[in-house]
Amino acid sequence: MVRHIAGHAAQALLLLVGVVIAIFCLLQLIPGDPVQAMVGDMPVPPALRAALEQRFHLNEPFLDRLFGYLSNVVHGDLGYSMNYRRPVIDILAERFPRTLLLAGAGYGFGILIGIAIGIHSAVTPHRSVDRGWSGLVLIGYAMPTFWVGQLLVIVFSIQLGWLPTQGMGPMISRAEGVDWLLERATYLVLPVATYTILETTRVARFMRASVAETLEQGYIVTARQKGLSRHEIIRGHVVRNSILPVITVMGYSFGTAMGGAVLLETVFSYPGVGSLMVEAVRARDTQVIVGVVILIACSVVVMNIVVDLLYAWLDPRIRVAAAPR
Repeated sequence: MVRHIAGHAAQALLLLVGVVIAIFCLLQLIPGDPVQAMVGDMPVPPALRAALEQRFHLNEPFLDRLFGYLSNVVHGDLGYSMNYRRPVIDILAERFPRTLLLAGAGYGFGILIGIAIGIHSAVTPHRSVDRGWSGLVLIGYAMPTFWVGQLLVIVFSIQLGWLPTQGMGPMISRAEGVDWLLERATYLVLPVATYTILETTRVARFMRASVAETLEQGYIVTARQKGLSRHEIIRGHVVRNSILPVITVMGYSFGTAMGGAVLLETVFSYPGVGSLMVEAVRARDTQVIVGVVILIACSVVVMNIVVDLLYAWLDPRIRVAAAPR
């Protein structure tokens, strides 16, 4: 198992290095003057241009800048944002927990609800119930995330007035303690619900197909012939074996959830990493753009490693294959 973990960690490290190099190279192809983007619309005096080019190594050859940036990343230095006048690592440390809370809550709720719907849809003896769940899941899967978010805002914020439309909290608040937490929790309901709908539809489709396939296996027929009840068969045999394919796609789903933050946080004006990426692109803040991409890539890689370990824990065949011989 240790060798299995070490192998995945080495592959993850190489993948992250490749992501950093690819993003750094692509950003060099963006047209425009980076110095002018830092200063804004004001004219740039030659002395100031030379100072900025030297400060941010813009006058150095491409390979020198690339290797210098990789060296800084290894030491935890993601550069300095001229747009925010702060180190990039400090900006990400402030924004990332917000996005992790938003995406993590929607991701977790979506997985639990999707698994429950998939199981119920596959094992129900009534075909109309199965078709009803399948139809709802298909409709939810086909709807764009940003459109679902806007629809929820129109219904629950504008029409009913139950929930706030955007932001992470009120501009002015005198609440304290539990009231303070509940006040901010209301701002998370709609974006988390949007994430949950997206993840639920994805997981439910995989879970239903996996459960339907498991129910046709020989050991399920044997369990029925032994006299086990329907509940015992589902809990003891179906769920554990059917959930493995769903776990396989969990890493991909988490990457989609993190990537979807760009659109969803823009819809709800949520101050997370997604909205930070949009702001950085508009301001041509390349240091922040690369920092956000590295952060999301690291999150996806870590989640994939966790999924691999969880898969090995649930499936003894993986542990046997990974054991040294």
